[in-house]
Amino acid sequence: QVQLVESGGGLVQAGYSLRLSCAASGRTVRTYAMGWFRQAPGKEREFVAAINWSGDSTYYADSVQGRFTISRNNAKNTVYLQMNSLKPEDTAVYYCAADPRSGVILTSAYDYWGQGTQVTVSS
Repeated sequence: QVQLVESGGGLVQAGYSLRLSCAASGRTVRTYAMGWFRQAPGKEREFVAAINWSGDSTYYADSVQGRFTISRNNAKNTVYLQMNSLKPEDTAVYYCAADPRSGVILTSAYDYWGQGTQVTVSS
């Protein structure tokens, strides 16, 4: 089993930055696909970003392209989401996900999920 714990969320003003971290435990996820999703109040969970096992392939939702960057440190069993130029519409609970498949996964078909971290962006 893989346990995922997100951290780094908080309340920021529009235009500012946050860096989310997702620490994995239980087993190494260095060969796993990893992703970030978010769910705003009253909305369905949506894809944000994904990264393959080696970190050399990434994919982003159109709404965050150019502002968010996903990365990973396999030695630390951790994946990150750098969020710049935050907007009020980025307000949501952000979830980390992991899957033993190694490529980029753009759907919610991940085996393991974290509990989420709240990001609130004020205008």
